[in-house]
Amino acid sequence: MLIFRSGKLKIGGIALFPFILINSKLSSERQRTLVNHERIHIRQQIELLVIPFYVWYLINYLVNRFKYNSHDKAYRNIIFEKEAFEQESNFDYLGNRKLWQFLKYKQHNK
Repeated sequence: MLIFRSGKLKIGGIALFPFILINSKLSSERQRTLVNHERIHIRQQIELLVIPFYVWYLINYLVNRFKYNSHDKAYRNIIFEKEAFEQESNFDYLGNRKLWQFLKYKQHNK
């Protein structure tokens, strides 16, 4: 995995296997947390052999978008995002994470 930092990103960060892109304008602590968040996504991508991850992610977003009629709610309720947001501050998480752990985060309304 390769990590790139740029002040030109319009978002905090994104994981595009095998790269992590992070907004360098954020505080160093927020960057550290975001790298951990995106590393969780890289692990999810590896588990699903990359392309199926993106397909599942998009379908989950579209279903949520229809269900909640809100981009933010749709995004926050993607199972992959739920795992990453819940664990992004747990810097030991990936060392102890079980395989397919994202399935634990199936649709629970928030």
